Parts: sequence; C-alpha cells; structure tokens
Amino acid sequence: MNLSYDYQWLGPAMFAGALVLLSFGYPVAFSLGGVAIIFGLLGMALGVFDPVLLNAMPLRIFGIMENYTLLAIPYFIFMGAMLEKSGIAENLLETMGILFGRLRGGLALAVVLVGALLAATTGVVAATVVAMGLISLPIMLRYGYNKQLATGVIAASGTLGQIIPPSVVLVVLGDQLGISVGDLFIGSLIPGLMMAGAFALHVVIIAFLRPDLAPALPAEVRTMTGTKLLLRVVTVMIPPTLLILLVLGSIFFGIATPTEAGAVGALGAVALAAANRRLSWSALQGVCDITLRTTTMVMFILIGSTAFSLIFRGVHGDSFMFDLLTNLPGQTTGFLLVSMLTVFILGFFIDFFEIAFIVIPLFVPVAQTLGLDLVWFGVILGANLQTSFLTPPFGFALFYLRGIAPPEVTTGDIYRGVIPFILIQVFVLILLIAFPGIVSFLPSLS
Repeated sequence: MNLSYDYQWLGPAMFAGALVLLSFGYPVAFSLGGVAIIFGLLGMALGVFDPVLLNAMPLRIFGIMENYTLLAIPYFIFMGAMLEKSGIAENLLETMGILFGRLRGGLALAVVLVGALLAATTGVVAATVVAMGLISLPIMLRYGYNKQLATGVIAASGTLGQIIPPSVVLVVLGDQLGISVGDLFIGSLIPGLMMAGAFALHVVIIAFLRPDLAPALPAEVRTMTGTKLLLRVVTVMIPPTLLILLVLGSIFFGIATPTEAGAVGALGAVALAAANRRLSWSALQGVCDITLRTTTMVMFILIGSTAFSLIFRGVHGDSFMFDLLTNLPGQTTGFLLVSMLTVFILGFFIDFFEIAFIVIPLFVPVAQTLGLDLVWFGVILGANLQTSFLTPPFGFALFYLRGIAPPEVTTGDIYRGVIPFILIQVFVLILLIAFPGIVSFLPSLS
C-alpha cells in the first residue's frame, strides 16, 4: 500500500484546518503551530510523517533569528511610529489641503498625495489611515464631501504604503521568495506611483462629473496665499523629501542595504520628531512599545509558519500542491490566475501576514519551475495583498477608519466607499501582469 498516495488528503486538510482556526479569530502564530502539532501527531500515527524531520525545527528557528533581511522590519516600524509622533502627517495634510482646496476634489487629491508621501516615509497603514482620518475626514464632511468618497479615498490612500517602498509587505515577500528586498523596492516604485496616480485620476473624474460630491473649499477659508503659502509648502515638504532620499535613495543607488537604510530612516525619524519638538521620553517609550509588539508578532508568526511548513512537507502536502498547480490548464497563465485569485479571495478574510506565511511558500517552487521572474511575481503579489486592507468584512484599513470616524459615518458608508478603489487596485494589478516591463524597467537599469 502506498501510504503517501493514500493519505494525500492530509496536506489540503492541514491547510483548511489553519484557515478554519484563523476564521474563528485565533492568533495566527498559535493557529499555525497548533495545526502543525495536531497533523504531525496524526501523520506519525498513520505512518506518513517521519519524526526525524523534527530535528530540522531548531535549525530553522535559529535561521529566522539570524536572518539579516528581517532586521529591516523593526526599523521600518519604528520609523513609521516615530513619524506619527513627529506631526509630519498633520502638517502635510493641513498644507496640502490649503494648497489644493481651491480645486474641486482638491481635499481628496491632497489626501492621495499625502498618502503617497507617507507611504514613502513610513509604510505603516495604521498610522497613515488614522492620521488622515482624524485630520481630513471632519474637514471634508464639513465642506460637503460625499461620505462614501471621503472615507474611500482616505482608506485607499492609507494602503499605498504596502506597494510604495519602503514596505513591510515587500520585506516579508522578499524573505519568503528568497530574493533581494532592494530589487523588490526598486521594482515596486513605478507600480506604486501608478496606483497613487489611478486614485488621483478617479478623484478628478468624480469631481468633474459630480461636482456636488467633491466641492472646492469656500474662498473665506482659503486665507493663506502668496509667499506665506509658498514658504509653508517648502518647509513642510523638505523634511519628508529628505527622509525619502535618505532611505530609498541609499537603496536604489546601492549605497546601503534595505536593513541599513531602515536604520538610517529610524534615526532620521527621531531627528524629525526632535525638530518638531515632539520628541519626549514618553513618546520614545510608546514608539519602542509599538515596535516591540509588532516585531514580536511577526517573529512568532514566522516560527509558527515554519512549523506548519515543515509538517506540511512531511505529510507530502507540498508535493500534492506542486502537482496540482503545475498541471493547471494553461500552465503559466493558469497558475497566475489561480494564485492571484487565491490571494485576492483570502484577503477578504485574513491578514496579509497570514497569507504571506501560509500561501506564498506554496507558490514559490511552482513559480521557479515555470521560469517566472520572482521580482515581478513579488511585486504583483504585493499589489494583490494591498487589496486585503480594503476588502470587507475584515479589511484592516476599514477597521482603523471605523474606529476614528464620526457617528454620522456608518460602516456601510465606508464599505461602499472603498469598492471603486478596490476595482482600481485590481485594474492596476491586471496592467502589471499584462505588461511585466512596468516592474522590470527600473531593476534592469541597476
């Protein structure tokens, strides 16, 4: 009797068990680790799993601890949390609101622009959405903006940090795909700008077709003009621009690795907070606490996912998935369609960390066998994962915005408001798949 053939159901059952636990709200790390223990014991009882494979677990855990690439994660989280304390988002939004307020849809355009700038300096969705929601949403509602447009543009612009580098999503994908995070950063720059441009174009079209949904600010509130406005724009724009040049420029020109650039960015964020007189011992403690909590969560998820993948391979789940994905109709086209649909649908229910650590490792060997450019594949996965922050019912950007929105804005308003932006994200994703040169152009220059 061929045991590996007779018990091929163990791999899919293990995958389904993890998703069931996650859907009930159990922590990711413990869901993955718990399923690994249960199916490891079941596999040993059935004679399918060789317990000798467990000897590899300590080596894998130490490998995670020694992974230099992952060191970039706490640096970027620290940088984003510190910039939130520095008031840079508040200053940017206020200034851009004054600058663009004279245009129809100007406030919404300001939100998109500030979202892109914050994405290139922080890469943290929670900080961006909360900051823009607290500052911009009351003003937009006060001056007659449609609630769905206002909430949709704030939530969507806050997710730009997942595709515009530096991005924690791209750092995780670089580790899971086994490729350079720097190459992913360079490859995702044009797609990220395309995404921001598509959001801005949507706002412009809506403001042109339906001026009542996105009116210009009344003349009486646009009091700052001329030299005073120019001086404010310059002083507000220079600090984040310098930080972007320090972080991304050092990566793009090969001066520093993403991890080293993250350390420079963290130091730069501290300097900006000090310059804005927002650096205090309590602020530093709060930033360190956020960084420690988030980094610890990521490391525990990594350990849980490592146990999961080890047992999954031990019960021959990887062979089952590899055979399934490589024998799809259409070969490369079929694989891309299934992988992108899987990531998109899972984004409705689970977080990008969970998707990255559970699903992406199943796709990597197939992508390598089919000869796909892994940098391009990583960027389209990042663009796809960006939608997971917006798709109801569990999009995290929706939760962040719901938490700070005024009572007159309903959850239904927020859900309906993000639908056009989800469609825009899908459209840009299709363009990236159809025209791989959009991603590969900048990396080919280095």
